[in-house]
Amino acid sequence: MAKAKGISKRTLLFRHILKNAMLPVITYMGPMIAFLLTGSVVIEQIYTIPGIGKEFVSAITNHDYTVVMGITIFIGAIIIICNLLSDLICAVVDPRVRKTL
Repeated sequence: MAKAKGISKRTLLFRHILKNAMLPVITYMGPMIAFLLTGSVVIEQIYTIPGIGKEFVSAITNHDYTVVMGITIFIGAIIIICNLLSDLICAVVDPRVRKTL
């Protein structure tokens, strides 16, 4: 319909098509970035890279429960923050999402 009204292809692409197509991408990017940041446990253990993942595994093997709980809370906070940011970005991109927030 917009094309029939005479809107240019560029305006049609950016204003109508990409605006609706970006919502699933943004929604998926939040958890993906969070798990990318926190999923380093396996990589750090395999390649012996010093980091939070290696510290987490060594705390588990040494039965250091306070460090395990602290790292678990830290990882959970990162996941929550990334999900919140993706929801807020979705609300900025699409005003229909703001009505549900």
